[in-house]
Amino acid sequence: MVHLGPKKPQARKGSMADVPKELMQQIENFEKIFTVPTETLQAVTKHFISELEKGLSKKGGNIPMIPGWVMDFPTGKESGDFLAIDLGGTNLRVVLVKLGGDRTFDTTQSKYRLPDAMRTTQNPDELWEFIADSLKAFIDEQFPQGISEPIPLGFTFSFPASQNKINEGILQRWTKGFDIPNIENHDVVPMLQKQITKRNIPIEVVALINDTTGTLVASYYTDPETKMGVIFGTGVNGAYYDVCSDIEKLQGKLSDDIPPSAPMAINCEYGSFDNEHVVLPRTKYDITIDEESPRPGQQTFEKMSSGYYLGEILRLALMDMQKQGFIFKNQDLSKFDKPFVMDTSYPARIEEDPFENLEDTDDLFQNEFGINTTVQERKLIRRLSELIGARAARLSVCGIAAICQKRGYKTGHIAADGSVYNRYPGFKEKAANALKDIYGWTQTSLDDYPIKIVPAEDGSGAGAAVIAALAQKRIAEGKSVGIIGA
Repeated sequence: MVHLGPKKPQARKGSMADVPKELMQQIENFEKIFTVPTETLQAVTKHFISELEKGLSKKGGNIPMIPGWVMDFPTGKESGDFLAIDLGGTNLRVVLVKLGGDRTFDTTQSKYRLPDAMRTTQNPDELWEFIADSLKAFIDEQFPQGISEPIPLGFTFSFPASQNKINEGILQRWTKGFDIPNIENHDVVPMLQKQITKRNIPIEVVALINDTTGTLVASYYTDPETKMGVIFGTGVNGAYYDVCSDIEKLQGKLSDDIPPSAPMAINCEYGSFDNEHVVLPRTKYDITIDEESPRPGQQTFEKMSSGYYLGEILRLALMDMQKQGFIFKNQDLSKFDKPFVMDTSYPARIEEDPFENLEDTDDLFQNEFGINTTVQERKLIRRLSELIGARAARLSVCGIAAICQKRGYKTGHIAADGSVYNRYPGFKEKAANALKDIYGWTQTSLDDYPIKIVPAEDGSGAGAAVIAALAQKRIAEGKSVGIIGA
């Protein structure tokens, strides 16, 4: 999770008149390498479309384009009580979602902190026992009189998992510090269901979902203009509805009760776009981040645009300036010379500094790193932060433009969530204006843009519940919820 600081009034830009020529030259160099012109955005979008198509082909490509097995659009009339659980890095969230049947919903939720040792327990049952015990505690609290009918549950499992049907999730590999044996390469749904059944809790796991797909479906439930769900946070991702007949890799794998025109939610996982380095305008700092990462050559798009990396791009550029003798002269940089010591809250706070002399930025560098800065150095730091944030916002909408162009959408709402979207200063406006540049719209107000990025509904809560409702209906009608034989 990227933690961004509290919001402040939009900062004043200040004059560059007092910045010496040598620093102005460095600022101009940064402006050249971090500015993404319209032509580049359009070229990135064009290549993005071809990569999305590759991901849907039998051969496959860099972008996984994972079918989410949500094969219906929500009507907004779905109603009833549903449970959702979201297993994240530090907490288990349990949510009771009451779907109103009129495009509204109410939620009640509790969080249960995962004991640290559980992430690496050698007992594979322990995690599922913890989740089942938490569910029981929640149910006992919410339904003291007991439950007459089983409650369907949607499980947001935020780890790489392959699915041949909606109620299955075969863990590919643990991430987020988890390393529990005998779960990788196995379906996690029966493991959880076994512990729920053992405790006589009337709950049935009917859907396992990805949070981005949940964002798409929850937002569609409340707003039928929704065309995509997107996440701009620690990572970047998008989900949308494609058509089964256009998904080459599913040909011959779908049962006869799924018509070719049926929709299919696709979890793109497009942080891996352009791993071949064909079109994205990488700087030497992006190349360093990639080469020194645990997985070089992977997640190229994410490494240039997501919240996990923006602070590190800023730090690398400042260290470069220091090594060339332009800033931080004769100072101890031992605290600053550590990879990822700056998270994305740093450039965000620097951009939000409301003072003409950038006093908050001065305090930040002194208190955190023991570095004294001049006003002129702070103006370089501020401009560099703005450029890095703007580049991320502009590049990140290429995935939106690519999917909208691929599907032929001229208008619609893009439901967005994530810490960068919600908290990074100016991100929403810069992202919207980048879409305007790609399309060449003439409208002057963000509210009038044909394709609008809007705040999303809760994907891992309401989204999981709506998907559970859709899955339960398909199962009750005897319809397929996955590939033939799954």
